[in-house]
Amino acid sequence: MSRSEVAACRAVAVDAAQAAGRLLMRSLGRVRRAQVAQKGVGDYVTALDHAAERAIIRIIHRRFPSHGIRAEESGRSRRAGAYEWIIDPLDGTTNYLHQFPAFCVSIALAREGRLVLGVVFDPLRDELFHGVRGRGAWRNRRPIRMPTSRRLSECLIATGFPFRIRGRLDVYLRSFRAIFLRCSGIRRAGSAALDLAYAACGRVDGFWEMGLSAWDMAAGALLVEEAGGRVSDFAGGDSYLTRGSIVAATPAIHAQLVRLLKPIFPAGR
Repeated sequence: MSRSEVAACRAVAVDAAQAAGRLLMRSLGRVRRAQVAQKGVGDYVTALDHAAERAIIRIIHRRFPSHGIRAEESGRSRRAGAYEWIIDPLDGTTNYLHQFPAFCVSIALAREGRLVLGVVFDPLRDELFHGVRGRGAWRNRRPIRMPTSRRLSECLIATGFPFRIRGRLDVYLRSFRAIFLRCSGIRRAGSAALDLAYAACGRVDGFWEMGLSAWDMAAGALLVEEAGGRVSDFAGGDSYLTRGSIVAATPAIHAQLVRLLKPIFPAGR
């Protein structure tokens, strides 16, 4: 992508994320039960998810009408072309419903299947995480880099519980035990996109989770890579967006996490 193309895409992604964030903040604490539907056990969608997603898609298609869309609530468009936007209008819906302060808007752009742009916006804290392939990552206007920790025993690691695939709880708990016994601490906030953004800026040293969708991971994964980190599936491969299992950390910590996870998940998920 040319510099002008990058600038245009990033401006649109930031505009769309902030517009969706404003919608979410206006209704925080005001969502009625009738506006909430349950997609599965522990998996909810609100009228705000749909409204925020429509706002994002409208802003993107106003500038890039030929680009494809893959979004959590409306699915995948059939538009042809090299570019596809991967959108989660509200990552952390359960948190949002309970006013637990960990939710965000996540928007990524892929070109011919490769992630090239990621934006994660936390409207509650007005924190904008954004990155461009080959050009770095930022929190608001400040460049971010992952920490330089080299020993897992010193690290704070984030995770997510497999609410969507509760039948795999036992194998997840094996991974939890393996990492818990070797790290400094584990945190679970309930928003994978925000966890990845926090890894990118050094608030945690790494992250792993299973049972995710592409829109949960895409933007945050790009941020981690552009902040100097490594992202893979549990076997160390690059199929995390399709397999739904992700591990992200600095290269040294990533290698240690994969050594623990690969024997538990030999298929990478």
